[in-house]
Order: sequence, then C-alpha cells, then structure tokens
Amino acid sequence: MAAPEPDTGRAPGTGSTPRTTAETGNTPGSAPDPDPAPEPLTVPSMSAGPDFVLRPWEMSDLPLVREASLDPYIPLITTIPAPYSEAAAEAFVRRQWERAATGAGYPFAIVRSRDRRPVGAIGLWLRELPEGRASLGYWLTDLARGQGVARAALRTVTGWALRDLGVPRLQLYIEPWNTASARIAEDIGFRREGLLRGWQQVGDERRDMAVYALLNNDGPVDGRAVAAH
Repeated sequence: MAAPEPDTGRAPGTGSTPRTTAETGNTPGSAPDPDPAPEPLTVPSMSAGPDFVLRPWEMSDLPLVREASLDPYIPLITTIPAPYSEAAAEAFVRRQWERAATGAGYPFAIVRSRDRRPVGAIGLWLRELPEGRASLGYWLTDLARGQGVARAALRTVTGWALRDLGVPRLQLYIEPWNTASARIAEDIGFRREGLLRGWQQVGDERRDMAVYALLNNDGPVDGRAVAAH
C-alpha cells in the first residue's frame, strides 16, 4: 500500500504562494482579491483491465469500510474508522464525496468486475497541483492482496493523470519495508528519489517514507506515451 494523503479537507491552491500586483489585479494599498474557489471535480468510472473497475464511492461501500477497519495497518494511514461504527463509516464516505466537491482530488473505490465487490481504494490528490505535482495513494483489504489489484489500479490512474489530465509530476510515498508496493511502483515506471525521514505520522510514531516519482515526459506507461498532446 502507498500511503494516502490525509483527509485534511484542504482544497488545492489555498496555500500562500506570493503573487504580484499584476497577477492579482490589485493596486498598492488595496485589499487583495480572495483566491477563487476550486472547481468541483467529477470522479469518473473507468476500467482497470479486464478484472477491476474504478468508480466513485457509494454508500453501498460500507462493508468495505468495515473490512478495512479491521486491518491492523489501514486505519493508521487513513481516516478509516477504527473501531467501526455505521455512523463513522457513512462520514468517511461523505468525506470522499467532499474531497471531489472541493477540488481536493479524485477518490476511487476499486471494484472487482465479476461480482461488483469493492476491494480497496485509490486516490489522486491535487493539493500541490498549482506547483505542478500530484500524489497518489491506495489501500487494499487483505483478501484482495496478491491478485494484481494494486498494479491494475495504479497503472490506470497513473496513465489517466499523465495523459488525460496532463499532470506534470506524480508522487508516491511508500514505507521502506513495503517492498511489494515499491516493486509495483517501479514496474509501472516510478523512480525512487530518496528517503524522507520522519515524513508521516503513522499511529503513534513518525515514520520514514521513500518517495517515488514519475514525470509526464519520462516515457511510456504500459507501452503508451504519457505526455498529453
């Protein structure tokens, strides 16, 4: 699993990047114009190969939230509620809707095609898009691991983000012990760029994260050119 971006509720483009008078249209001494509200995003449904589908979250996904809440690791790196309650699970699903509505990113449920059972989640987070980069995170329930689910979902969202959305740089944060996720990232084309010490709070401690990145002009993803035209 690649560490998802926390559910901060902060929309992209709300940082304090300095802007000139010409950019803001203000004259010296006048009150600055407020930043425009980010556009709401529509989360698409898309095929992730023959076996899986990515789609927006639904209230019918509460069993997936329940299953994830029992995992020893997922609640530590996400806002999956543990212990589980139906009210907390419904709030989790609403947060995913809110993230799209506020322009913060695209949260997907990963669904198995043959029986429509949700088995995990993947997200493309746009908080740093004004600086030309976005991040990805995903998790899977125990029964879905080792079946190519993560590879199919990550390849699909990566190609879509680079080709269709034209994101210049994608980033993944993976704990150094998680060799399976590192191998998946590298197979798709991500390159390890370094170790970020004490980067993220995981449970009760700060954990190191290895950072992996893929640029829009790095080359093909799964045999297809990634650069947007």
